[in-house]
Amino acid sequence: MKALCTGSLSAVARQISGTTWSMESSAGQQKLKPPRLLGAGRATVVRLLLLNKHLSGADLARRSGLSEAQVSRIIAALINDKLVRERGTESSTGGRPGRRLELEPARVAFGAEIQIQKTRCAISNVHGDLIESRSFPTPLSPEKTLGRIAEMFFDFRDRFGTDRIMGAGLCTNGVIDHEAGILVRGASRDWINVPVRQILEARLQEPIFLTSDVRAAALAEYNYGWRGVHGSHCFFYVTVNEDVKMGIILDGKVYHTPRMAAGRLGKMAMTSSSGLEGHDQPHDLDMFVSNSALCERYASLVGEQGASDSRHSASGVSQIARLARKGDIRARQVVEDSGRYLGLAVANVAWAVDPEVIVIDGPITDAWQLLESPLLSQLQSFRGLLVVSSRLKGQAALIGAAMLPLPAVGG
Repeated sequence: MKALCTGSLSAVARQISGTTWSMESSAGQQKLKPPRLLGAGRATVVRLLLLNKHLSGADLARRSGLSEAQVSRIIAALINDKLVRERGTESSTGGRPGRRLELEPARVAFGAEIQIQKTRCAISNVHGDLIESRSFPTPLSPEKTLGRIAEMFFDFRDRFGTDRIMGAGLCTNGVIDHEAGILVRGASRDWINVPVRQILEARLQEPIFLTSDVRAAALAEYNYGWRGVHGSHCFFYVTVNEDVKMGIILDGKVYHTPRMAAGRLGKMAMTSSSGLEGHDQPHDLDMFVSNSALCERYASLVGEQGASDSRHSASGVSQIARLARKGDIRARQVVEDSGRYLGLAVANVAWAVDPEVIVIDGPITDAWQLLESPLLSQLQSFRGLLVVSSRLKGQAALIGAAMLPLPAVGG
């Protein structure tokens, strides 16, 4: 990690959704300002325990701004709901020793990530650790895909126990109306205006939380990624695959827009050239750094024909990254050129929004040591900006989906 310096939980999920969080640091510790929304004290306590693993009641009162009496009532209710448990006592300095409190580790959440080729389902604990994951080839039909996800959910629930599952989250590529729970536009015309939440809630009789894969991954990296990332007021997550996408976290909450179109970083125009009729023809970022673009550029350098099947482009980029690490000059050139292009695009957004942290993900980061320098060269004007490769790698979106039922995470 490198800093760029040039100078039933389902019920709780419904109750605490929509909370706005503000982070501040004190003596190296993260502290939450009291939320303004009435009745959000439960969310404050859940949030603090999520970040700190275990705290005493006095710690929770001090860091939340709530009174000790309020914290005591909240903790009693959370323990009664089996969301929090006591784990011994704090060391006493003369007074009555405080109880050590933590989120109930037995509670788990179900998450699903729908990809074009395969769908992955998993069970995660409350701290974002995947306990078990399984996958199946994604059917062309949305109904069949959601049916298989329901089957996976029931199988996990039967084995882990009904009382342990706190809900289900799902993410996929495309345009998502997360409030209505609808996939507005997916990877094919079969996946248009799919009422995902309605279908799954009818099957599972559980609350369903839906978001895009890039936003789910951003939430996971923000909450469970590198130490020191959490608590930043403005956070970028950038993933390079068949297109380049970005998730934005502002003050702990994922950024959504009314038209659900934010995050398509790959559509940023990088150059323009005069067309036959004198019109400018923009060349977007996807044409320079997407997986297919990297494979085609490397194939051109070695005199081979580029792979026409985009399904295998991710493995192709991983191979290019391996060759680059071994010293292949042409592979290194592809990686370094990609770093410059990506850095330029991110810098354009950073000038407008001024992030504190940028996390880069995708197969190209397998050659991070070669990608990092040309990428950072485009960001030298940003003092104190932290730019790192993904800690969660290909698991980020799945972890983020599994944690959507816990809105204290930020979903």
